Amino acid sequence: METETLHAWDVSPEAARALQTQWAAHVREEPLAVENVRTVGGADISFEAHDDPRATPVCAGFVTLDAAALQVIARRGVRTVARFPYVPGLLSFREAPPLLEAWAGLRERPDALLCDGHGRAHPRRFGLACHLGLLLDLPTCGVAKSLLVGTHGPVPEAVGAWTPLKHRGEIIGAALRTRQNVAPVYVSVGHRIDLDSAIALVLRGTTRYRLPETTRHAHAFVNALRRDPALNENGGKDTASPN
Repeated sequence: METETLHAWDVSPEAARALQTQWAAHVREEPLAVENVRTVGGADISFEAHDDPRATPVCAGFVTLDAAALQVIARRGVRTVARFPYVPGLLSFREAPPLLEAWAGLRERPDALLCDGHGRAHPRRFGLACHLGLLLDLPTCGVAKSLLVGTHGPVPEAVGAWTPLKHRGEIIGAALRTRQNVAPVYVSVGHRIDLDSAIALVLRGTTRYRLPETTRHAHAFVNALRRDPALNENGGKDTASPN
């Protein structure tokens, strides 16, 4: 699976916002047969402290899990540099290029991807999950820990309950309860999936924790990679913690 070339990466923040608006129109929202998804992926990135906002050292990585057993079957990480500065709302221009480097070396690529970030729940309806979904031409959804835009009503305490996340009169995602007495997560469409399917995919990948296993394993992996560069390769010991 080759990645798509949507645009140049060396752009100004103003040009990046225009590109988000342009490419948001290309996102496809369509049902996904979640029960047929055999493998599911997670992606994360870990930044290191650095003085140059256009050359920040990072560790970026993907993990691929068996969708039924939720066990890691492949992973790939890279130590590289993020060259786009931190600008609110333009996270994907900072994170996507390092993640694409990791994707290039991932041997077992997933059928669907859960991103630690937003998709349509974005001011221009084009968050990281949308950007990666188009770049990889893969069913993708965003699962975020906090809101970027939008508001929602109370979320019932039952696991699996959700309430619409709205912005400017439009439903842009869902506040989803994945664990009782714990804050909800925010799910939104990335690409080649609809909101109902995205919610089902997140719930399928969530066990007794607030975040899905894809996010937990990817987060643990990139942080372990910062400590031990030998973890670049696929396979090997699973570095995810049980917490």
